[in-house]
Amino acid sequence: MTDFPIGQSLPRIDARDKVTGKALYSGDLVRPGMLHMKILFAGRPHARVVSLDTSAAEALPGVVAIYTARDVPVNEYGLQKKDQPVLCGLSPLPPRGQGTGVGVAGDIVRCEGDQVAAIVAEAETIAAQARDLIKVEYEDLPAVYDAAEAMKTDSPLIHPELGDSNICVLDKIRKGDVESAFARADAIVEGEYHTPYQEHAYLQPEAGLAYLDEQGCITVECAGQWTHADRDGIAHALGLADEQVRLIYPAIGGAFGGREDLSVQVVLALATMKLKRPVKIVWSRKESILGHGKRHPMTLKTKWAATKDGKLLAAETTVIADAGAYMYTTNKVLGNCTITATGPYFIPNVKEDVYGVYTNNVPTAAFRGFGAPQALWMAELQMDKLAEKLGLDPVEFRHRNALREGDTLNVGTPAPGRVSIVQCIEAAAQRAGWKKMPGGWAISKRENVQPDNLKRGIGFACGFKNVGFSFGYQENSWARVELHGKNEIEHVVVWHAGAEVGQGTHTVMAQFAAGTVGVPFEKVTVVTSDSATMGDPGSASASRLTFMSGNAIQGAAEAALLKWKVEERPAIAEYTYLAPKTTPFDKETGYSMPNMSYAYVAQAVEVEVDLETGFIRILRVVSADDVGQAINPALVTGQIEGAVVQAEGYALTENFITRNGHILTDQLSTYLIPTILDIPDSVESVIIEVAEPNGPFGARGLGELPFLPIAPAIAAAVHDATGVWFNDFPLTPERVLRGLGKI
Repeated sequence: MTDFPIGQSLPRIDARDKVTGKALYSGDLVRPGMLHMKILFAGRPHARVVSLDTSAAEALPGVVAIYTARDVPVNEYGLQKKDQPVLCGLSPLPPRGQGTGVGVAGDIVRCEGDQVAAIVAEAETIAAQARDLIKVEYEDLPAVYDAAEAMKTDSPLIHPELGDSNICVLDKIRKGDVESAFARADAIVEGEYHTPYQEHAYLQPEAGLAYLDEQGCITVECAGQWTHADRDGIAHALGLADEQVRLIYPAIGGAFGGREDLSVQVVLALATMKLKRPVKIVWSRKESILGHGKRHPMTLKTKWAATKDGKLLAAETTVIADAGAYMYTTNKVLGNCTITATGPYFIPNVKEDVYGVYTNNVPTAAFRGFGAPQALWMAELQMDKLAEKLGLDPVEFRHRNALREGDTLNVGTPAPGRVSIVQCIEAAAQRAGWKKMPGGWAISKRENVQPDNLKRGIGFACGFKNVGFSFGYQENSWARVELHGKNEIEHVVVWHAGAEVGQGTHTVMAQFAAGTVGVPFEKVTVVTSDSATMGDPGSASASRLTFMSGNAIQGAAEAALLKWKVEERPAIAEYTYLAPKTTPFDKETGYSMPNMSYAYVAQAVEVEVDLETGFIRILRVVSADDVGQAINPALVTGQIEGAVVQAEGYALTENFITRNGHILTDQLSTYLIPTILDIPDSVESVIIEVAEPNGPFGARGLGELPFLPIAPAIAAAVHDATGVWFNDFPLTPERVLRGLGKI
C-alpha cells in the first residue's frame, strides 16, 4: 500500500505487460479471417494521374480487392485543413456539403508519399506482389522544392484550388517601434539561421487492424494521439456519421507528434466497410519514413538590439517554413514558433513575419517542441552573440532579460500563471558551475588538459513552451470516475481516452484519481483509449495531457465523492474540464492571449570537440525544468533524459536529406539516430516546482520542454571550445570540419 501518491515515483501501470511482451502493439493484432493490405505510393513529387490499370493485379490469385480514389466516398482529409486526398487517382471532387466546399483535386499527386492504391489480399506477400503489377501513367507537372522559391508569384502552384499563392500561413507580430529602438541601440546582431527536417523514428512503424465490432461499427485499432480526432477524420472521408466509426488504441510505440495526422487509418476502414472482414497493415521502416510528416525545416533571418548595460531593445525576424505538400498542423506549429521566436525574454519592440509555404516536399507536421526548437535555435544564438558583443557572461545576459511576472510577451500580453524562467536559469547555472558574483553570474574558465586536438566547452540556453491548445480553441477534456465498495471505497475505476505514447500518462492518471479520492494507488484501475465508450480526451500533444487529464479526473472524482457521501453505490460521475480561455492572434499585430499556461526550462551542455575528426562528444547535460508539481518524479526524469537524447540526435547526427522532392535517407542505416554509444556521459535532471495555479495539484506540462534548448546549448558549447559559430545544423563531423576550415 502507498501513502498519498502525488509526488511519488510509483511504478508504471503498463510496465509489466510491456517488459514481458504481453502488451499488444498494432502490428501484433490478429483476427480470424484477417486480410492483409499494402499501399502503392506515388513515388514522384508532382504529377497528374492519367490512367490507372489494376487488371493484372486483380487477376493475381489471392487478391481480394484493390481500392483507388473512385472508391473513397469523400476523398479528402487533414487535421487542420482537408487539403489531402485519401487516394490520388481518377476521382471526382468531394461532393459539396460533404467536403470542405473547396474540393481537393484527387487526380494530382503533390509529393512522393501520396497514396495511389490500397491492395487487399489473403497474404501480405500477395498484396505486395499485386502492388507491383499496378500500372499508373503520370503526366509530370512543374514542381517546387524550395520554400522561398515557392513564395514567388511565378512559382508552380501546389494547390490552385486554394488560391493563387503557395503561402498557406502568415503570422505577424507588431509590438512597439522597432526602427526607433534600433536607432538608439548600442549593440546589434544580425543573422540567418537554418534548421533541418527531423524524422520521428518512433519504435513502432505505422500499423493497424480494422474490423466490424459486435454492433457492426467500423473499428480501427491503430496507434494515434487523439482517438476522437482520428475517428472524425475517418468518418468524414467515408461519408459516415462519427458514431459509425470506433477508434481503439493498443499499446503505442512512441509518437512525438508524428501520429497526430492520419496514415493508414482511412484505407483500413474503407476496406473493412466494403469487405466486412478484418484487414491489417504493417508499414516497413522505409514506408514509414516516406509516408508520414517530418519536423518543419525553416530559414530564420533576424536582427536583435541591446543597450550597453545588457538590456534587450528590439528583435526583427522573418521565418520561412517549408510546409511540404499539405497543411497538416503547419498553421499551429508556426503559431507557436511565432510566440517563442523572442525566447523567454522581455523585448519591448518586436516585428515578426512568419510564413508557411506549400512545396512538393514531404509534408511537415507536429514534432516534439512544435515550432519552438526552430525558433529557439535562432533566439538563443542571438542571445549568445549579443552577450559576446557586449562582453557579458551568457548566463548573466539571460538573467537580466528573463521574463518576470507582469512582463509582456511578444504578443503584447503577460504570460499567464507563474513565470519561472529566472528560477530555472539560476538552478541550471548553479548546478553547471556558474556562481553569482558581485558583477553578476560568471563561470570560472577551466584549463584544457586534453590532447591538443580535443577542446572542451560549455554552453547555456533557455526555452519556454505553451501547455495546452491555443489561439481561441476551447481546451477541454472528459473523464469518468467510478467508486466501488460497500462501507468504504474498495476500488476506483478511471475512464479516460488519452493516449499513452510512452510518457507514462496512464500511471499519472491513476495517481490523480488516488490522490483526489484518498485511496491507495493500488486500488485504481485505468480504462483507456476507446472512442466508443469514452468522451473526447483531446490529444496527447502540446504538453497538455497531464494538465488536462488531471483536471478532468479531479473533477470527476470530486463529483463521485459527493455521490458516495450520500451513499450512492457505486458512485459514478463524468466531468468535462474546460480550461481558461485563450484568444487568436490579431491578424495585423499579433496581439493576443494565445495560451492558458507556459512551462520554462534552462540547460547547460558541456562538449568535447575533436579538431581532427570534427566529432562532438556530449560530456554533460544539466536540465532545469519547471514542472509545477512532479506528480511522478521518476517519469519526469525519464522524460528529461529521453528528450535530451532525442534533441542531441536533432543537433548532431540526424541528417535528413531530400533531393527534388525525394527522400534519400529513407532507412535508419542512412538516417542516424543516437545509439547507447552516442548518448551524453551524464544527464542531470533538476526538477523545479513552481505551482501552476490552474494545474491539477499544481502540475504543468513537461513532455516537450527538455527538448527545446539542447541544440543551441550544444552550438554555444562548440563555440566556447573552438571560437566558431554555427548557424546551421546538424553538426555532423563534415559540417564541423568545414566550419573549422579543415576541409
